[in-house]
Amino acid sequence: MRHLLFLVSFFALTGLLAVAKPVEDEVRLTTAGKHACKKALAWLASRQNSDGSWSESRYPHNTAITAFALLAFMSQGHVPGQGEYGPVVARGARFLVQSQRAEGDGYLVGRGGNMYCHGMATLALAELYGMTQDDELKPVLDKALDLIIRCQSPQGGWRYDPNPHDADISATIMQVMALRAAKNSGLKVPDLVLQRALQYVEACRDPTSGGYNYQPGQKHPGFARTAAGACILQLCGKYDHEHVTKAIEYLQKDATRERRFRAREYFWYGHYYAAHAMHIVGGETWKKWYNDIQLVLLPRQAVSGAWESQDLEGNPPGPVYQTSIAVIILSTPLSYLPIYQR
Repeated sequence: MRHLLFLVSFFALTGLLAVAKPVEDEVRLTTAGKHACKKALAWLASRQNSDGSWSESRYPHNTAITAFALLAFMSQGHVPGQGEYGPVVARGARFLVQSQRAEGDGYLVGRGGNMYCHGMATLALAELYGMTQDDELKPVLDKALDLIIRCQSPQGGWRYDPNPHDADISATIMQVMALRAAKNSGLKVPDLVLQRALQYVEACRDPTSGGYNYQPGQKHPGFARTAAGACILQLCGKYDHEHVTKAIEYLQKDATRERRFRAREYFWYGHYYAAHAMHIVGGETWKKWYNDIQLVLLPRQAVSGAWESQDLEGNPPGPVYQTSIAVIILSTPLSYLPIYQR
């Protein structure tokens, strides 16, 4: 069934089926959620830099921040030539394309960044390619993907820099999402690369709790790390594996409403991946999680349309980052982004 749904999504994207947009999830974006996303996108559009990028105070003209913002617009169906914010997305995509280093190694870091930035930028461009089949993106993506593949560590994961000697689960999930988005869009990604990534993340698993650690051998599983671990298993095709079930149970126990309202480490990053993991699981698990996260997010949106508060995560990157992730999470049921389609 999953294979059939993937083929329908792929053929629709390539124009072989006359489908206007993906079928909505059984969980629907509420009226309040639609209004919140509309205000948030207007705010994000007003914060776009003249070069097409987005910035945070610590991360000016940053490819990762720009990628998050682009994914927010795309999650609401805006792509170049389509939607109210088509021109905004076009400028952002152009910035990412032009951020590829002149050295020719494919690194999408622009004025400064690391493999986190590269992975997010590659993901955004791969999703855009999947939604538009714009051939101008393909050579940029080919180089970006080649760099990810070359820089896989001997353990099977990735680290901060394009250096194959070390790895962590945080950098690894970003590269895996980019690789899977590219693969879904018809680009060449060797199966062995994803198999080795799966082996790495399983080495990060804590068998006692079912959660995932930052690196193998550690004994400190956490919410964000476990959300990333569950995503990697799903992205590598292990949808119904018992380790996914255990990871979801870990997330459910760790994300009770009382804990969720308390400021936590990597709240936004963790829930960005939890949205993907819970959505793929579907059913009542997804329905309850989505309803609960709305109760957390919607009251915290500022009048401006942004998510600016730091009460959920101390010292986050900034409001562009938070607002983008909030929109992506709320928009998950729409399934515009190919990576979120079942």
